[in-house]
Amino acid sequence: ANFSEQVVESFPSDISTGIYYGWACVGNGDVHKMVLSIGWNPFYKNIKKSVETHIIHTFRDDFYGEILSIVIIGYIRSEKNFSSLEALISAIQEDIEEAKRQLDLPEHLKLKDDKFFHLPEGKTVTH
Repeated sequence: ANFSEQVVESFPSDISTGIYYGWACVGNGDVHKMVLSIGWNPFYKNIKKSVETHIIHTFRDDFYGEILSIVIIGYIRSEKNFSSLEALISAIQEDIEEAKRQLDLPEHLKLKDDKFFHLPEGKTVTH
C-alpha cells in the first residue's frame, strides 16, 4: 500500500530513510503487522521519495481509497541499493521476519489494540 505524494510530503522531513516496522489498519478493519519503507528505492531509481507499506496479511479484496492508519514502532535498517531483484526480495523477506519477531514482543504487541486504530462510526480522517 503506497501513500500518496501529498501524504509523503506531510511526513516529518527529519525522519530517516530506511525500513521500519509497526502496525497497520485498513479502514475500521483488523490491525496487522507491517513493514514500511521510507525513501527513494534506489533499486528502482525513484526520483521522488515514497512511503510504501507492506501489510503482513493476505486481503481478499483490493482496498484502494480506504483509509490506511499506521503506527511506526521501530527501525530495522537503512535504505540501500541491491545488485539484483533476487537480492532485494531476499532483504524484504528478512525485513518481514524481523518485523514479526519485534512485533511479538509484549511492549509492541500491546500497541496493536490502541484506540488510534478505531475510528468512531461515521467519522473520517482528513489531511
